[in-house]
Amino acid sequence: MTTRDLVVITSGLSTPSSSRLLADRLAAATAAKLPVDVTTVELRDLAHQITDHLLTGFPPAALKDVLDAVAAADGLIVVTPIFQASYNGLFKSFADLLEKGTLDGKPVLLAATGGSARHSLALEHALRPLFSHLRAAPTPTAVFAATEDWGNDATLRSRIDRAARELAGAMERREPAVVTDPFLLTTSFEDLLRG
Repeated sequence: MTTRDLVVITSGLSTPSSSRLLADRLAAATAAKLPVDVTTVELRDLAHQITDHLLTGFPPAALKDVLDAVAAADGLIVVTPIFQASYNGLFKSFADLLEKGTLDGKPVLLAATGGSARHSLALEHALRPLFSHLRAAPTPTAVFAATEDWGNDATLRSRIDRAARELAGAMERREPAVVTDPFLLTTSFEDLLRG
């Protein structure tokens, strides 16, 4: 079985964060169902670079590596805390940097954390439309973990397992991601001169 590349993006602002904890559990559950190489990215560590890229149009080296990893990934897990009934600004700023076509058809497991279950609808009215707009393929089950969910591990574990199974299946059914260099010449220089 081919090992796939899974990139986990989390935009928690504290250290440690419940968003990172949920991201780690989702990644482990996915890895239990499909051989994956996991790359975890905490956007908190790239906040200044994200802002610099938004202002200049050029990504610093570490951020470029992350954007390249996202483009080359076979699947994504994205986890954000819910602020003001939506994903946080750091998460949105990162999403704004993704070039058109980067996520076309890419399986994405959506997840979020928040203080109470009433914020769970943000997954469906904020996160899912964002990733549909980016032409990704969000899995049917999204996972929300409220503060009280961490005390009811069986219920949360069941939701994590179901979502991970869906992501693993979607990644397995999809051809491995291939990223082509837009500057790579497929025609020799001599043939270009001949016209």
